[in-house]
Amino acid sequence: MKFKQLAVSLILASAFAATPTLADTKVGFVNTEKLLREAPLSVAAQKKLEREFATRQQDLQKLAKQARELQAQLDKDGVTMSDSERKTKERDLGNSSRELQRQEREFREDLNLRRNEELGQIQERARKTIQDIAKAEKYDIIVEQAVFVDPKVDITDRVMKALGGK
Repeated sequence: MKFKQLAVSLILASAFAATPTLADTKVGFVNTEKLLREAPLSVAAQKKLEREFATRQQDLQKLAKQARELQAQLDKDGVTMSDSERKTKERDLGNSSRELQRQEREFREDLNLRRNEELGQIQERARKTIQDIAKAEKYDIIVEQAVFVDPKVDITDRVMKALGGK
């Protein structure tokens, strides 16, 4: 029994001796959510997307307004219209609603695709910047998710500043 305890103790002692001490490890933390939300590069990309999709969004709003007006006209005058006229208006409303739904779906898909493209570019630049900072300041590890972060190891603002300069 004593031999077994001695063997376990020797194995544990050698394992601890082989690992570097935590005091020698330089750790950094980057809040990527904050980085992607607040970095000047991210804000500029969001504004770029808003400008890029503004006319399509206005067109969708016009189409939605036309559909609402057609529905209001049907609600108001539908009782006094002839059957054929009412059916034509109902058909027009159905076509308008389907077209609106189709265009909204395409708009969302295109916007999400472009947003993901922009986000991918920002993430790539952010990773490169984080790696540059890690090498320059000799970090052993930089983490992106943690349960607790001491503010002194949070380098998010430095990364944002470095990204802004590129």
